[in-house]
Amino acid sequence: MPERLTEMLMDTWTPLIILWITVLPSIYMAPMNQSQVLLSGSSTGLKRLNEEQRVLHRSKRGWVWNQMFVLEEFSGPEPILVGRLHTDLDPGSSKIKYILSGDGAGTIFVINDKTGDIHAMKRLDREEKAEYTLTAQAVDRDTNQPLEPPSEFIIKVQDINDNAPEFVEGPYHATVPEMSLVGTFVTKVTATDADDPVYGNSAKLVYSILEGQPYFSIEPHTAIIKTALPNMDREAKEEYFVVIQAKDMGGHMGGLSGTTTVTITLSDVNDNPPKFAQSLYHFSVMEDVALGEPIGRVKANDLDIGENAKSSYDIIEGDGMDVFEITTDAQTQDGIIRVRKPLDFETKKSYTLKVEAANIHIDPRFLSGGPFKDTATVKIVVEDADEPPVFSSPTYLLEVHENAALNSVLGQVTAHDPDVSSSPIRFSIDRHTDLERQFNINAEDGKITLATPLDRETSTWHNITIVATETRNHSQVSRVPVAIKVLDVNDNAPEFASEHEAFLCENGKPGQVIQIVSAVDKDDPKNGHYFLYSLLPEMVNNPNFTIKKNEDNTLSILAKHSGFSRQKQEVYLLPIVISDSGTPPMSSTGTLTIRVCGCSSDGIVQSCNVEAYVLPIGLSMGALIAILACIILLLVIVVLFVTLRRHKNEPLIIKDDEDVRENIIRYDDEGGGEEDTEAFDIATLQNPDGINGFLPRKDIKPDLQFMPRQGLAPVPNGVDVDEFINVRLHEADNDPTAPPYDSIQIYGYEGKGSAAGSLSSLESSTSDSDQNFDYLSEWGPRFKRLGELYSVGESDKET
Repeated sequence: MPERLTEMLMDTWTPLIILWITVLPSIYMAPMNQSQVLLSGSSTGLKRLNEEQRVLHRSKRGWVWNQMFVLEEFSGPEPILVGRLHTDLDPGSSKIKYILSGDGAGTIFVINDKTGDIHAMKRLDREEKAEYTLTAQAVDRDTNQPLEPPSEFIIKVQDINDNAPEFVEGPYHATVPEMSLVGTFVTKVTATDADDPVYGNSAKLVYSILEGQPYFSIEPHTAIIKTALPNMDREAKEEYFVVIQAKDMGGHMGGLSGTTTVTITLSDVNDNPPKFAQSLYHFSVMEDVALGEPIGRVKANDLDIGENAKSSYDIIEGDGMDVFEITTDAQTQDGIIRVRKPLDFETKKSYTLKVEAANIHIDPRFLSGGPFKDTATVKIVVEDADEPPVFSSPTYLLEVHENAALNSVLGQVTAHDPDVSSSPIRFSIDRHTDLERQFNINAEDGKITLATPLDRETSTWHNITIVATETRNHSQVSRVPVAIKVLDVNDNAPEFASEHEAFLCENGKPGQVIQIVSAVDKDDPKNGHYFLYSLLPEMVNNPNFTIKKNEDNTLSILAKHSGFSRQKQEVYLLPIVISDSGTPPMSSTGTLTIRVCGCSSDGIVQSCNVEAYVLPIGLSMGALIAILACIILLLVIVVLFVTLRRHKNEPLIIKDDEDVRENIIRYDDEGGGEEDTEAFDIATLQNPDGINGFLPRKDIKPDLQFMPRQGLAPVPNGVDVDEFINVRLHEADNDPTAPPYDSIQIYGYEGKGSAAGSLSSLESSTSDSDQNFDYLSEWGPRFKRLGELYSVGESDKET
């Protein structure tokens, strides 16, 4: 430490000595006596020199420097002297006062106002502040008047090596491919030093590796890390931990240093071929395995990772190359062997395959190391399984004539058990496909026979399913479709395509075509239909009509003469025989109705009945329709008139003994009470039918006839309602013709009470069981039914 402090002091005072040597000759050129520290000439002295000697010299300031130096981090028992200010105006009588202002004046830097000595009071750090700008001035101590203009100068903090290098971005991570050549770039690190890079070697860094050799190296000045060993294998060691040191002072002794770590990972390259875990694989599979099902897996291991470890599998040799296939599992990189074609234990019991695994991505740099593929042998054994029966054909087509005899054999299906045990087979028909049970099958030999007659015209095709079942294992079942085509035979006679009715004009000419008829046949001959038309033997010499066969297999009916008359004969019947060309030929007789009609001169039919012929010539068909409509209208009027008269003469007598009529009259007008005699019209309570006469009974006919009695005159609105009701009650009691049916009338009037008491059951002291309804039978036939109902109720209660 003393040697370092000495070196720092030498570095500090060397510039000062050089500056002193440079300034000393200029000071000696002046004729005045000046101080060797800080010298300032007065303006009076300079003026006198200029006048007396007239010596031409450059005028200069009294301050002889503009910067000072101080070491950072200096810590002594007393403040360090930075420098001294002095002016030539100071005669040494202590009348001059030195003043210091600027950065840190009074706190960091203190000046002795008498001597001008500047001291640093605190420990300075260049990394915090490298220089301070201050202003010095000399003033008269008594008057504080400036003796000199203020002068600005700088105090620079001189650097010492007090900061170690730092790796700000560390720790580092880098990647380099495995098997790289020596000198391959890995990464670059950077360290920083807070010391002054200009002054000395405090910030001059040198890099070196402390850990990580001999695999990696670093450039001392550029800090570039490179590979130092060839063929570093990731599969042997994937990750390296390297320690880098940065040292200042150019790496010399006494310099400060800092370290960082670099984690270097070797990335994978495809430098390893795939390798099967075993050279021979054995698998077994049932012969009834489904197509596409996996039967086994093989694995080729690859020391590489990622894309470099991906392999593809292929079958390159063997007797089952077309029976099996191999695919790659993208997740596990396994080779999956699957079945492509059906297996048969009875045909081939084992297979031998040669499987190859090859890398997909190959690096050309490592091809010299050998092929990036490997092979293995796979032996597959097929095991026997209980298989269902096998039909000799996947489908069957049978043909039968529609007139085939019952129980005749239509055809035969055959099936066998492919297993070594060869179980017997039983045949049956799936009755879901033969709901009408038209066919049977022999369970032993599979012969299909006819159970019911067939008709091609009803159904041409029959599709059934035959089931073959092993007798030893009923779960082993096979099915085969059988299509049965019904062949045609000539079993249907031809007939007219439709019911024909021909019209013959009275004014027709001989040879005129009356009608063209056609025939149809339900049969379907191979060469198509060909019909023969003829008249009955007794109608061959028909004097009125003849027939003619047309080329389109139709028949024309022609008239032999003219002069047909409706009065003589209105309708002619012409039997025609239709025969086909089948074997055996079939025929039928159809009758054509020919009606004689009246036609216009153009041959248009107008009328075809005899009545129309005898009508007057001037009456048209429209007139006949109008007359008929008038007659029908008159008949309708007469019927309506008679019906209305009958309804009017019917007596309004209700003959039903059980009819109980209710007359309910309701009023929603709320009056003002008993004293309000104008709010309600009493006339609305009067029966208008009983004003001028008696009220006749409409339900029964009275035995005695009474003379009509004079009804009371309408009561004025002012009459008391109580009196009005009493009058009406008296009339009803004395009128033998008044019906006994109930009449419920609601009045907005409160009476003074009733001799009969309340009809409500709420205040009744007796219950229904205490009442006797025998009196209802004495009230007459109108209450007979009511009495029976209550009598039944009483008997039920007793029971």
